[in-house]
Amino acid sequence: MGLGIEEEITSPTYTIINEYLRTGLPSLFHIDVYRLNDENDFENTGGLEAVFSNGISIIEWSERIINVLPEEKILITLKITGDFSRQINITGLKKSLEP
Repeated sequence: MGLGIEEEITSPTYTIINEYLRTGLPSLFHIDVYRLNDENDFENTGGLEAVFSNGISIIEWSERIINVLPEEKILITLKITGDFSRQINITGLKKSLEP
């Protein structure tokens, strides 16, 4: 699988945060904040620790906690534009990915 993750990646809807260990690399955190009320709930679930770790965090419904996310973040927004079409917007990539 991609990113060196061997296990199946599943939705964290009920667990809020799934952590996937990557061999020799920082963890991948898949976070779903749909069921959380606010930033305090996010902090109480350990979300801030995941986001500010050395890992990669992918957050569904991030607009609910946008005020506590790092300033340097990449936002990917999907908009339904038809029965079989979507518009994908990517914002926030300010720095070059090259060393």
